[in-house]
Amino acid sequence: MGSNLNDKIMKNLKIASLALLIVSANANAIDFASVSGQEIRIQDKVSVKPEDLPQPIKTTLATDVYSGWEITEAFIITKEDKTQFYEISLKNGSETAKINLDKDGRKVE
Repeated sequence: MGSNLNDKIMKNLKIASLALLIVSANANAIDFASVSGQEIRIQDKVSVKPEDLPQPIKTTLATDVYSGWEITEAFIITKEDKTQFYEISLKNGSETAKINLDKDGRKVE
């Protein structure tokens, strides 16, 4: 019975440690956590002001396709392979959309 209780306590400690690590992760750094031998990557996601987006992205967003849409949020995302793209949230009236563009203003998935 005591062993079962110890197992539950250890499991809860691991979960609490992971939650604390995630909450305290620096948004400008790539962090890793190891819980029960599993590595978890916290993605690098940095907020960008709409006016600071690269000009090719601004040019893409100025086309007829995005006419009437306004930027509500923008982030630069760095993937594990060090490639980057911009995640842009848009709003047009009550409609919302999220698009991913590379630094040249081309859509990425």
